Amino acid sequence: MPLVLQPPEPNKGDLESLLFALKENKDWFEQMIINNSAVLLRGYNVEKAEDFNEIIEIFGWEEIHYVGPAPRTHVYKRVLTANEGPLSEFIYYHHEMVLIKECPNKVIFFCEIPPPEGGETPFVPSFRVTERMLEEFPEAVEKIEEKGIKYTFTAPSKNDTSSMRGRGWENTFGTSDCAEAERRANALGMDLEWLPNGAVQATLGSRSLTKVFDGRKGRRMWFNTVVGMHGKEHSSAMMADGTELPEHVVKRCEEIIEEESIQFKWEKGDVLFFDNMALLHARRPSLPPRRVLVAITK
Repeated sequence: MPLVLQPPEPNKGDLESLLFALKENKDWFEQMIINNSAVLLRGYNVEKAEDFNEIIEIFGWEEIHYVGPAPRTHVYKRVLTANEGPLSEFIYYHHEMVLIKECPNKVIFFCEIPPPEGGETPFVPSFRVTERMLEEFPEAVEKIEEKGIKYTFTAPSKNDTSSMRGRGWENTFGTSDCAEAERRANALGMDLEWLPNGAVQATLGSRSLTKVFDGRKGRRMWFNTVVGMHGKEHSSAMMADGTELPEHVVKRCEEIIEEESIQFKWEKGDVLFFDNMALLHARRPSLPPRRVLVAITK
């Protein structure tokens, strides 16, 4: 992983040839994403957001509006920036929009400017985390699964790019009207509590610990963000009945995820497709500049 697809000949790396090949092989390519969980296009002349958008639109996949804590900027049509939080921070492993009822099937990245050092996007086969957690903590895993998980997080009113979780609620819900924000949050499975400083605390529950998706060999995916939100300054994760999660179980899960991670180093022009149902992904700290763009789809 990932499956790497490169130009068949040196003179076949132009964008037009790539778009033609993708158009002629759409069904095969989509099946490769499911079969391999990650597919990389490397060595093609993909230079800017407009080129990346053309690749995305070839497939006709339905776009999904991003809902989450990461500060992002709309760049062009279906293209957004990846998390704009400080490059010095590690962004923890996650399935994109894992807590939202309608999360994306695919996350597609494009590297416009690779970092001079660091900035890898490691990823993890999610089923391996479930397998290892069941080996080490079978009773705890099944107990948490049975009770479900409740999450909370706090979002400021406006975007704060000094934090990797600094996306404001106005940007998240596409409105500055509190009543409308509540309506949209409820539709996504969230309850909101307004704070005196203009921020909002969102509560999401009950969510499952693992999930099985069609076409993924019956594998049980570690489809949660327990490690990423448990015991953090602006977020929490606990069992749905309010029982605290065992600290040693969460800590060991963090270690297992890192042990199972596959490192991916960016090159300019890379386009990387992830099966969001099957992979967790992260971002390692880097030196600037680093510019990676993203699209999320069904």
